[in-house]
Amino acid sequence: MEWITNLFTSTESIAHIVLLYAIVIAMGVYLGKLKIGGISLGVTFVLFAGIVAGHIHFTAPEKILNFGQDFGLILFVFMIGMQVGPGFFESFRKEGVTLNLLALIVIFLNIAVMFGCYYLFFNTSDPKNLPMMIGTLFGAVTNTPGLGAASESLLSVFKEDVPQIASGYACAYPLGVVGIILATIAVRAICKVKLEDEEAKLQAEEAANPNEKPFQMHLMVANVYLSGRTLMQISEFLNRDFVCSRYLHNGEVSIPNRNTIFEVGDELLIVCAEADAEPIKAFIGPEVEGEWKTESETQPMVARRIVVTRPSMNGKTLGKMHFSSVYGVNVTRITRHGIDLFAGRSHHFHIGDRVMVVGPEDNVNRVADMMGNSSHRLNAPNIATIFVGIMLGIILGAMPIHIPGMPEPMKLGMAGGPLVVAILIGRFGYRIKLVTYTTTSANMMLREIGLVLFLASVGIKAGASFWDTVVAGDGIKYVYCGFLITVLPILIVGVYSRMKYKFNYFTIMGMLAGSYTDPPALAYANGICSKEAPSIGYSTVYPLSMFLRILTAQILVLFFCGI
Repeated sequence: MEWITNLFTSTESIAHIVLLYAIVIAMGVYLGKLKIGGISLGVTFVLFAGIVAGHIHFTAPEKILNFGQDFGLILFVFMIGMQVGPGFFESFRKEGVTLNLLALIVIFLNIAVMFGCYYLFFNTSDPKNLPMMIGTLFGAVTNTPGLGAASESLLSVFKEDVPQIASGYACAYPLGVVGIILATIAVRAICKVKLEDEEAKLQAEEAANPNEKPFQMHLMVANVYLSGRTLMQISEFLNRDFVCSRYLHNGEVSIPNRNTIFEVGDELLIVCAEADAEPIKAFIGPEVEGEWKTESETQPMVARRIVVTRPSMNGKTLGKMHFSSVYGVNVTRITRHGIDLFAGRSHHFHIGDRVMVVGPEDNVNRVADMMGNSSHRLNAPNIATIFVGIMLGIILGAMPIHIPGMPEPMKLGMAGGPLVVAILIGRFGYRIKLVTYTTTSANMMLREIGLVLFLASVGIKAGASFWDTVVAGDGIKYVYCGFLITVLPILIVGVYSRMKYKFNYFTIMGMLAGSYTDPPALAYANGICSKEAPSIGYSTVYPLSMFLRILTAQILVLFFCGI
């Protein structure tokens, strides 16, 4: 039995190290599925499993743990950046600006409450207390990448005996998850919100403001001004995006192109955004009931979903493809990540888009060949793009940024650098011919692998000192300080956003969950709302909030812990 004893005790053995990670990660994931009051800690329980392993001296060499921590963090934040990149800049449009400003206030209030607790309850002469409070801050806001960024920055400030701030994170995290939900419920009570009234308002808003999903109409040309005009002239005059997918002229159905001339009495099948439907109808003519009535059909017409899988299509603009004039077909709608988008002229194709093409069967087949339409190609992740991005992110993260008054040059580090590059690649990668498409399942798998590697490594390292730091030390202080950091900003900003901006309560819930980057809070909001308002609020502020959480983690360490 000596061999099995060596397997668990020989810390230099590769088998021992792999076994350690396997046990910690498996136990953490399984325990994280347990729910108390309908709430679970999820994969973050890997951190607690790692702390237990470290406490009983089931550990690995420090260099191995450091590698697991840093590589896991890089992989985790890079895949997050790839996911949020396409929507990062779009989140600043319309009311998204206000929601992001409110999220910004939440972030800085979290920091302000953290400093208030630090000066009220802790000995400020001890250089280890502030780093521990920074760990508590990121546990309170349930932001693991921020913990990673802060831990990395501490290495440049504390050359030796680096504080294991994961202990503070572990103390604050459980109540952080619960506190976010409790605080949003408190906002509802303070503002006297009735959920059924908020649902009714969302329903009314949807009816009054139709979204940009494709809308189809069968119209008859009644405006004499259009007689003798081409489709291009009509489109330019209206200055609205629409597609005429078919038209009926003298009893024959055909596919119009930009040079097709219309006459009064022609019947058109129009696809447009719902918001543009009424103006287009008013300009062209009334809707026609019933099916197409034709005397003869010169060729069979088909409508087919085509998947964009050819790399050469990545980033090309719909308006420059000339589908109707060159290929004799029309693109009527585009689906990306399960969401229908209107096929406007300025739309950029991305690998993975599903495109509805209408036209003669032979022409549609030709377009399918041009776009790829090979779904099996999407099953393989674009590994080259991921590691090119990580390489560029590491280089960017290592670049020193000298700021007056800081004891050490600021660096984006191994969290910030890859995150910034991933956001830019996710949004603009097509311009340099990088295929950024990754299936949702592949993105989640790589992200979760990175996260559990990071949490396991941090937990095992922190486990050795966890008892002295938390149980026999200031653990209770970290718990109640973390709860204050979690709750107070939500109460302030939640009530303010309701009273000042009159946002729907469900939108506020999503915004608050997104500013804390907390999926359990979003799940709770979605559970009590049948509309998409919580998800929209969450996704609007999540990209900027994630970026700022990582950035502020490094600023806090470099500005204040190095003094």
